[in-house]
Amino acid sequence: MNSLKIMNKILVVLMLSLLMIGNSFADRQEERFSKFNKWLVQNGFTQFVKLVIGQGEGKCKSLKKFSQHWYYNNCDKDKKIVPNYDVNTYDNRSEIPELIQGKEVRPNYETLLYYFWSYVHADSRNWASAPRHSDIKPSDNPYQFKFDLKEEKYIKKQMQKTALLSYILYEDGKIAIDEMSPKDKFGKIFNNETKFHSQSVGKSLASYILGHAICKGYVESIDAKINDWPLIENSIYHDQKIIDIVNMAAGDKEYFSKDNPSNRYAKTKRSVSNTTPKKAMENEFKISKKSENKYHYNNFLPHLILNYIIYKAGEENYQKLLDEIFRKKVGIEHGVYFVEPETSEPSDRSTTSTFLASRYDYLRMSKAMLDDWQNDTCEGKYLKSLFEKKIKKNMRWENNKDSFGLTKYYAGFFHTGLKGIKNRPIFIMDGYGGQIFTIDFERGRIVATMAIHRDFNWKKMGYSVIKKSK
Repeated sequence: MNSLKIMNKILVVLMLSLLMIGNSFADRQEERFSKFNKWLVQNGFTQFVKLVIGQGEGKCKSLKKFSQHWYYNNCDKDKKIVPNYDVNTYDNRSEIPELIQGKEVRPNYETLLYYFWSYVHADSRNWASAPRHSDIKPSDNPYQFKFDLKEEKYIKKQMQKTALLSYILYEDGKIAIDEMSPKDKFGKIFNNETKFHSQSVGKSLASYILGHAICKGYVESIDAKINDWPLIENSIYHDQKIIDIVNMAAGDKEYFSKDNPSNRYAKTKRSVSNTTPKKAMENEFKISKKSENKYHYNNFLPHLILNYIIYKAGEENYQKLLDEIFRKKVGIEHGVYFVEPETSEPSDRSTTSTFLASRYDYLRMSKAMLDDWQNDTCEGKYLKSLFEKKIKKNMRWENNKDSFGLTKYYAGFFHTGLKGIKNRPIFIMDGYGGQIFTIDFERGRIVATMAIHRDFNWKKMGYSVIKKSK
């Protein structure tokens, strides 16, 4: 009998706990949509929200609405925003899924607006609201592009029909095509100054920073091991060459979830992007054992590399290194910043490879890589060594539609080996949702796309353009 009472009490406690969790989640959702609604009003999306102004309380009820006396008595404060939209949050996912049960996801306009707001604005729950690890100020002398513009009707149509925010073709030292989403699509909320998330483009940038760290002498070489870092002692990454880590061939496949192999740990199901390397070593990789060194794409390894560079250089020198790269060499115009993982704290501060930058600053970074390669600088030699040491990817991601699936090789956090043109040194920085920067080193061409969602034809807009280049 007593045991039955105890069981009932436990059930009541569990039910109450679940109820409280549910209520808390509902409150957070309501708060988010309240902020989103205000943003819609501020940006003139009147088709989705209506601002209703009431009569007001007390004296206001007796006054004529919108009269001088009515305003004088602050009766206009009685405002309410009434939404009129159908937003899909995909079970509260932080990103729009590209596929659901093997089918392409086609979000409506208001859903795309919701996720854009979530990605870009600091009062949402995404990257813009995360603490900044490395805040890189604009250059005193930003690089100024030259233009020789031509019009492509297909690109213009794609900007109108899809979730594309920006498309740029750079060739012969000039910008040849420069298109942005029109004002009646996303153009009134996205401009040349908007800082948009990198997603996995940050992996490639981590590699580029590594190249500079090697050239500066902070890191020995890509063939060196990271055994001098106490953090990874007794972990799977001890006695591993840097080249194997940046090639995603660290033998760590078994430590990542089969359902989400790039961003969830197998043991704890925690997000890779939200955990510091120290906490991961203490939990997910505690007493770990390496398996075969085959390609296994995941989000942890670029975080590991960046934080190793910080360890080797020291916080102060690391910031100086970033300033030298982005402010002096790249010549950024609007500033760039990396974000910290959610579990970062003063005693365990770290960075992720995710960063936010404007569209021309992304192009400036791509151009800096192109210049290094063509001028055979120390960093250019580093990029060439990555191409020489590239490895085959597995078949899991293979398809004939996007840059991720059309490349057969992986080279130090860059995709390469495009089908049909695999022998040409072409590096692709590919980020979830459509941040894709394709650099043709030999022919001096860059194709850059930015998007809220990957619903555009990259094969025609990116691959074909690069393949046909002279």
